Amino acid sequence: MEHAEDNVQVIPPNKEKIRRLWTVAGYLAAVTAVEFIIAFTMNHGPLKVAIFVGLTIVKAAYIVGEFMHLRYEVKVLFWSILIPMIFVVWMLVAFVYEGMAIGELRF
Repeated sequence: MEHAEDNVQVIPPNKEKIRRLWTVAGYLAAVTAVEFIIAFTMNHGPLKVAIFVGLTIVKAAYIVGEFMHLRYEVKVLFWSILIPMIFVVWMLVAFVYEGMAIGELRF
């Protein structure tokens, strides 16, 4: 009777995929390092918040493009996901703005 261990095939690692993962990790680490530098060197204000929001969107887009493989899809699928996301962000900004206006009227 054969053991299951006798039929095990060892598949060598795909060096191209590993290199690509390290490249993605490097890009994300670089953007995070820029965020840390900005966090500890800039005064708090609207510019700092805008930079953080922008860098967060860049990181999210890169993660979605690489790990969800959206970057390699047809452009119609890419835009069908990106355009609604832009409107959702716009909606959230509008809600926060309106909420702040209502809050100022109450007090």
